[in-house]
Amino acid sequence: MSRTELQTVLNNLLHPEDIKDYCPNGLQVEGKDRIKTIVTGVTASQRLIDAAIEHQADAILVHHGYFWKGESGAITGMKKRRLQALLAHDISLFAYHLPIDVHPEYGNNVQLAQLLNIQDARPMPGVAPQGIVYQGQLENPVSVQDLAQRFKQALGKTPLSEAAGNHKISKIAWCSGGGQGFIDQAAAAGMDAFFSGEVSEKTIHSAREQEIHYFACGHHATERCGPKAVGEYLASKLGLDVRFIDIDNPA
Repeated sequence: MSRTELQTVLNNLLHPEDIKDYCPNGLQVEGKDRIKTIVTGVTASQRLIDAAIEHQADAILVHHGYFWKGESGAITGMKKRRLQALLAHDISLFAYHLPIDVHPEYGNNVQLAQLLNIQDARPMPGVAPQGIVYQGQLENPVSVQDLAQRFKQALGKTPLSEAAGNHKISKIAWCSGGGQGFIDQAAAAGMDAFFSGEVSEKTIHSAREQEIHYFACGHHATERCGPKAVGEYLASKLGLDVRFIDIDNPA
């Protein structure tokens, strides 16, 4: 299919125009006109670009692309090398940040619910954009230790956990990636626990003082499932050759 057709499909699926974001969502680097092979991943790092070149990909689709607000616009050093590799091999880069977090079927948050067997997963009311924070219910109440083990098995990473009391966990809320600041909304909503990808120093104090258990499960680990799911959608609906490549990142 053409690059323009792929861009239309992705925009119609993810609706980037509906979300105010920190970066441009959609086609960030223009490559060849025809697309047959796509590599998906979390971040458009040099290692992912090199892997895409090795697999002779025509396009890359990621959650974390380029041109973030507040960063220098100079094309030097690391940024120059990444763009140079994409342009030299005529590879298009598509990046969707918040649209991949919040999508109700293929987004990081809803996909985490499926991966972790969280029931009745739905966007938390009153938090914008809708879907940036999810809440749900565990089938059976579990301890902090049991839930930490579930995270380790599902995500391949031992979480940082903060037990804020002795209560078991039934009601849980979450935000993938750097969403630790939403712990206060989760506590106000009466959740037993909250998890995100990253942790800040103040997050632990919020957990302790509001008696809400907290888990930091890894930014990368909590944002693999969205780009992978979008890629699987493209493969099934459009017949494209799509390969998810996981470039390990302990953060």
